[in-house]
Amino acid sequence: MAPQWLWLDLLAVLVVAAERDSLLNVCMDAKHHKQAPGREDGLHEQCSPWKDNACCTLNTSHAAHQDQSYLYNFNWNHCGSMSERCKKHFIQDTCLYECSPNLGPWINQADTSWRQERILNVPLCKEDCEMWWEDCKEDMTCKENWHKGWNWTTGTNQCPRGSMCLAMKFVFPEPKDLCEKIWTNSYQYTTFQKGSGRCIQMWFNSTQGNPNVAVAKYYSRARRDFAACLPLALLFPVLLVLQ
Repeated sequence: MAPQWLWLDLLAVLVVAAERDSLLNVCMDAKHHKQAPGREDGLHEQCSPWKDNACCTLNTSHAAHQDQSYLYNFNWNHCGSMSERCKKHFIQDTCLYECSPNLGPWINQADTSWRQERILNVPLCKEDCEMWWEDCKEDMTCKENWHKGWNWTTGTNQCPRGSMCLAMKFVFPEPKDLCEKIWTNSYQYTTFQKGSGRCIQMWFNSTQGNPNVAVAKYYSRARRDFAACLPLALLFPVLLVLQ
């Protein structure tokens, strides 16, 4: 019979391999996501880069471009009309969230009634974050965290009583503040630039392929290598939990 340590080593390899596979080309378990990614011809405008392999449907891609769509009844214009240059970034943000199959390394469990999983600390490319802030800094909002704390009595989000509408440059003094705080750390500001292979692009030219595929593989491999280096003494309790 093989010694116990050999079985533990084998289990460790299997766990690492399973994690590696589960992080790539996957869709979140969330409100509007497909169960598995696939081709979606005709994805609308800002969502079109994902048409070759998408977690969103055609209907979702259209709704992502609408104010107060059926997706979440969220009103971009809660402090007056949002400018088109600013709204473009929020539409791209929605398309990335709904359509991308390359967010696996950052998918986490979510304790909410409307989704089972969420993304956390997705490393955004520096240019995307800074341009988002630059194009939205004069637009108005009354909240720093757009995930929670709204007044939903009318069925759509309204500013909480007593709050004030301010230019986003005052609510989010730096690009990092906007990207990290607005969706409860769904994104992480980085100094990595597009083409580095170390950051997720919020939008891309699909004629040149999807650069986020390589980024997801890099971070998936990094997690795998880290797990493989864990001492068995640390890995053993994890294996017990997984049984």
